[in-house]
Amino acid sequence: PPAHQTIQQQKHYLLFSPHSRLHTTSFLGFDQNKQTTSTPKYHTKQTTATNTSFVTHFPLSEKEQHTHAYTSSTSNMLRSTATRLVTRRLSNAKSYSTSNWKQQLQHNSALYNFVEENVRLCQPESVHVCDGTESEYDRLIQRQVDEGLLIKLNEKKRPNSYLARSDPGDVARLEKATFICSEKEEDAPNGTWRDPKEMKETLNGLFDGCMKGRTMYVIPFSMGPLGSPIAKIGVQLTDSEYVTLGMRTMTRMGKPVLDLLADSDDFVPCLHSVGKPLKQGETDNGVWPCNNTKYICHFPEEYRIMSFGSGYGGNALLGKKCFALRIASKMGRDQGWLAEHMLILGITNPQGEKKYVCAAMPSQTGKTNMAMLLPSLPGWKIETVGDDIAWLKYGPDGRLYAINPENGFFGVAPGTNEKTNPNALNSISRNTVFTNVALTEDNDVWWEGLTKQAPPNLTDWLGKPHDPSSGKPAAHPNSRFTVGIDQCPCLDPAANEPKGVPISAILFGGRRSEVVPLVHESFNWEHGTMMGASLRSELTTAASDVKDKIRSDPFAMLPFFGYHIGDYFQHWLNVGAKSEDKTKLPKIFFVNWFRKDKDGKFVWPGFGENIRVLKWIFERCQAQDEEGLDSTKNAKKTPIGFIPEQLDLEGLDVSEETMKMLFDIDRAEWEEEIAGVKATLKEKGGDKLPKELVNQANNVEKRLKEMWDLL
Repeated sequence: PPAHQTIQQQKHYLLFSPHSRLHTTSFLGFDQNKQTTSTPKYHTKQTTATNTSFVTHFPLSEKEQHTHAYTSSTSNMLRSTATRLVTRRLSNAKSYSTSNWKQQLQHNSALYNFVEENVRLCQPESVHVCDGTESEYDRLIQRQVDEGLLIKLNEKKRPNSYLARSDPGDVARLEKATFICSEKEEDAPNGTWRDPKEMKETLNGLFDGCMKGRTMYVIPFSMGPLGSPIAKIGVQLTDSEYVTLGMRTMTRMGKPVLDLLADSDDFVPCLHSVGKPLKQGETDNGVWPCNNTKYICHFPEEYRIMSFGSGYGGNALLGKKCFALRIASKMGRDQGWLAEHMLILGITNPQGEKKYVCAAMPSQTGKTNMAMLLPSLPGWKIETVGDDIAWLKYGPDGRLYAINPENGFFGVAPGTNEKTNPNALNSISRNTVFTNVALTEDNDVWWEGLTKQAPPNLTDWLGKPHDPSSGKPAAHPNSRFTVGIDQCPCLDPAANEPKGVPISAILFGGRRSEVVPLVHESFNWEHGTMMGASLRSELTTAASDVKDKIRSDPFAMLPFFGYHIGDYFQHWLNVGAKSEDKTKLPKIFFVNWFRKDKDGKFVWPGFGENIRVLKWIFERCQAQDEEGLDSTKNAKKTPIGFIPEQLDLEGLDVSEETMKMLFDIDRAEWEEEIAGVKATLKEKGGDKLPKELVNQANNVEKRLKEMWDLL
């Protein structure tokens, strides 16, 4: 280094660290008789590297920089200069590991080649293979804080928690920039196809040199418990510390995954860049890195993902929607299982009997609230397996078992409060990264709905003083919290069970202010598949570029299908047909917490009171287990399915008129609804729409007509 070039009378000195992670002793060698005029070499017992990889031998945080200098016959000045040099090099280093990635990955040729080819393409300044340790996480956090990209929150109020602010143009999923690049256009969902060859040419041009000045992070991760027969492994390359932190929270990530993968090529390659290379000496300087050009691309035949330009959420945390739904749905079709946009929860009754339920709902329709529900009925208990995604596969006993492929929560902040989701508030009381929420004057977080009154002197999600009179929200409507699932106070004991949990019921639901009753049950798997296929829901803010007020959202999967929707419908029918014992298939229900009266007010109280609906579902599954599929215990048959004869309303102040409204099947509304169902099926299924679903819709229409004729 230049600092040494002016030092006279060098002999030898040794730099060392007592830290346990150092397995070699590093020497700096100098000619004893000459002034150093060229860059010295750094020698270890294992390797020789230039000064550009000096940090490889000292992967330490600030707290760990216990570096000492010793010399024979050199001055105190020499010792202090060497110490200052090492400390400066460590604190300014772009990564904690560089050239040794080749040694770390040499045991797996497929992984090595994947990283090497993208190092050549993206040209990062350094490469770091993530080990998933807490110390690594802490270093990345500190680096983001130092660069002004994370704000440390009040340690007393919110221990070990931080706030990130994204670019205003990078705040949600970008469905118009999301593509399925299948070999044939007919195999992609409607309107999402791009030619894979052409898209790769476009992406390679964008990725060329995109990581200059940045570190490439190699993230080995497992979707699902390590060693689970349902779980899958991926490896993401990214130049974003924010994404790396998020992947550590949302997946099982690091060395244990690398060890499990061993020399196998059975992993999903994921390449991501924020698309903002840095010039020499340049930093982000507190500005969220992203690019105006954005692509989120999936290559289903290759099980490959490439994402460019966005650093936010599911656009960038490629294990989430990209892998766990779009690619995994194609895997599921190929291999005979289901990858679904579903929560998983366990319900235990007062007698200690337990059943597991999956529920598919569009984003921001109460999925996380339901997954962490605090029951109002005494003796009933809800425990969380997952709040967003479920992978379902047949077990040896012929039942469908589900795992949560994720390991954390990426939840919507606005509306989360002590009433709606006290368990979520408990979960995010510490060790949480918040994105695009407001900041209080005492350095805590706030969002609309957290309290009735906003605190004074808020800083909004854009980093500006909030003006309540402006009518603009202080927190972005799609602001989020990212937290590990192990902090959930109602985490199910079987959440990490490798074989998964047996599913008794599947629920579909959405935001419908009218028409759809509080709950109804399908007559069979095929009817239930039609209910899921024709799901329609009012718009949410999770997607930034969708304009419809009510849109068709089959299976709550519309943004996440990895192949043609008509083929997806058929796959659901095939999974049901595969069962040799139909009594073991999950029972299918449809729920709607969002009915409104003529004044626009919600009719059903929701939240903890939803246990009353879940109790009925639990007991319907129980009755059919005991009496067979034809059981009508506490169930009234209607043209659209079974509805409750009676819900448990003890202690709930809901009038008979309100209950009638919640289960009313209005003729004019349902004539329009069934037309919408048929249109949805035809539009989404296209030429590949299974005839069975058309028959199921026709059967509903026929039963409705028969009921009205009878009346």
